[in-house]
Amino acid sequence: MSQDYRTMWKNLGLDLTAHDALLSVLGQAYGDIYVSQKDRPAGMGYFDFVMSEVHGLRIKELLDEKAAGRKIIGSYCVFVPEEIALAANATLVGLCAGADFAVDEVHRYLPRNTCALIKSTFGFKLGKVCPFLEASDMIVGENTCDGKKKSYEILGKLVKNLYVMDMPQMKSPEGRELLKAEYVKFMEAAEKLTGVKVTVESLKAGIAAVNAKRAALHRLAALRAADPAPVSGLDSLLANQVSFYDNPARFTASVNALCDELEKRIAAGQGVRPKGAPRLLLSGCPMAVPNWKVPAIVESLGAVIVGEELCTGERGVRNLVDDSAKTLDGLLEALVDRYFKIDCAVFTPNPERLAHVEEMAKAYKADGVLHYGLSFCTPYSMEAAPAAEALSKKGIPALCLETDYATDDMGQLKTRIEAFLEKIRA
Repeated sequence: MSQDYRTMWKNLGLDLTAHDALLSVLGQAYGDIYVSQKDRPAGMGYFDFVMSEVHGLRIKELLDEKAAGRKIIGSYCVFVPEEIALAANATLVGLCAGADFAVDEVHRYLPRNTCALIKSTFGFKLGKVCPFLEASDMIVGENTCDGKKKSYEILGKLVKNLYVMDMPQMKSPEGRELLKAEYVKFMEAAEKLTGVKVTVESLKAGIAAVNAKRAALHRLAALRAADPAPVSGLDSLLANQVSFYDNPARFTASVNALCDELEKRIAAGQGVRPKGAPRLLLSGCPMAVPNWKVPAIVESLGAVIVGEELCTGERGVRNLVDDSAKTLDGLLEALVDRYFKIDCAVFTPNPERLAHVEEMAKAYKADGVLHYGLSFCTPYSMEAAPAAEALSKKGIPALCLETDYATDDMGQLKTRIEAFLEKIRA
């Protein structure tokens, strides 16, 4: 890191010993998985810098914003509309939930067979190691699944100012109306937090900023259709993960600069793997920092991940918001239209998700699909086998994996993925 942030972390209430241990493990893992990659695009240097300062300079920036009168809103889900937060003079940041921490303490609050992501959420809070959480003026949860819905009853006693959004479970007219009502209430809560009223102009500005960020990620995704792939799946996943933490304008500029470089690599026939290397699509549960286990195994075996149908991937950024409306209600309707297309596994029925997996496999010339599920994540586990069966009938090989954030199953995962790749090669 560029400077000593220990006083800042202490003032946020972090456990400095535990936080030092976390940064040490994170730094080692990042070096082993990311920095060790060969022939990386130079543009990834920016994202390496972001990760080196993710708990340092970025937190200082957020605290400087707070000192200037801006509010920080932390969230756990892509259904929370960043456009509204920006319009109300707040900064939206993703919160920590991608590694095991304070496990014994977590099990005092949650059953052991709780989803790994939910347990990680509690671990980062109970372990006092997430500066984004401690810097937030409001935490936004959403009852997308039963596990989250009940866990927020407990988390609300551990954090200050928890705001929970109700989410529809069916893609129906009534479900859409529920989502709009929740977005109106969230806008009112954000206005109350910041003391700033959302206007047509400010919401249009928020929409423009987030649309630009998503458009840059769309551009990055499209370039990965080239063979040989100009960038690794690990690096593309990292860009998507960083999008939840970084300043939107700076992030957008950095992704577009990376894409400029990738276009030159494509023109020169330069790739991170040889032409014809196995190409896989990753589908299923989100992968928050530092959850890089499965992609690291896949790409260590000579394959390349060419797309992510994840919340930390195309599910989270797929569509843009139409900003042509002239009224606040019209812009809110456009926001609802965009977010209601997110095909999270909590919806029933959910045929759109399978259709998008098939579309992505075709667009990125994937040779197979890895369906990634987190342990005890019921919605995605329930969709895994039917999705794999449907893909196989379309001639798209699929492998279902279920794991958590621990490393003790890496040998087993490697064996299964290696066998799947051999099947594809054959």
